[in-house]
Amino acid sequence: MNVQALSLRGRSKGRQAANSSAMDAAARWGFAARGVIYLLIGLLALQIASGGSGQQADRGGALAEIGEKPMGSVVLWALGIGLVGMALWRLSEALFGASGPDGGKASKRLLSAARFVFYGFVAYSVLSFAAGDKGGSSGDQQSQDITARAMELPAGQWLVGAAGVGILGAGLWIGVRAAKRSYHKHLKLGQMSRRAKRFMDVTGVGGGLARGLLFAALGWFVVKAAVDYKPDEAKGFDDTLRSFTETPAGPWLLALVAAGLVLFGMFSFGMARYRKV
Repeated sequence: MNVQALSLRGRSKGRQAANSSAMDAAARWGFAARGVIYLLIGLLALQIASGGSGQQADRGGALAEIGEKPMGSVVLWALGIGLVGMALWRLSEALFGASGPDGGKASKRLLSAARFVFYGFVAYSVLSFAAGDKGGSSGDQQSQDITARAMELPAGQWLVGAAGVGILGAGLWIGVRAAKRSYHKHLKLGQMSRRAKRFMDVTGVGGGLARGLLFAALGWFVVKAAVDYKPDEAKGFDDTLRSFTETPAGPWLLALVAAGLVLFGMFSFGMARYRKV
């Protein structure tokens, strides 16, 4: 058997694995894990908006909240494994194309590759936390440390600024796609009741707009840190959420965004049920 035949055979087996029931289950488990984390971040942010300090309103705070509960360690491992499943599913999309008529386009596969890297990092951080590595600093401090190290590189100020613009643009893209209900093309609409469709629209639009605003604000602070050459102006999720209380709307804007993040968590649960994989 020649090299080309072996390559085709390997690619065929890879596609079979990508379309298998195991990969389907891994993706849905990943969506559910994402939903738990965003739901908790939203609830923690609501506590801050109502005047309570509580945990940090970020992934670390959400994981700490879980870890304090009975069977928390088991749940943490389950979340981490679910996010590994999400990363592997995105990797399969990058390698073999996503579902749908345009799933094999280079732009779609590149986006899936970026999502694989993102969810791989998140899965690693969750599994590390479950294994006992609680991290030496908050997410906000980590953002400032990464920004400071990046600025020490050649053209570091420009690199940080470009990263900030990218994050800001991603936030706007997330919000626009949510408002346009672009997620409809990924749903099994024919198998959904009217009530299920309404649930996905309320949580998808509200949750997507809040998530988009959060990422856009986070990106703005990174850009500001680059322009002012002050790494400590970069913020993580927690500080970015708390910054909403400094606007004219005060705690009400934070409460609105926090409620939106809760909705996005619920939307992720819906995606675990109705998403085409």
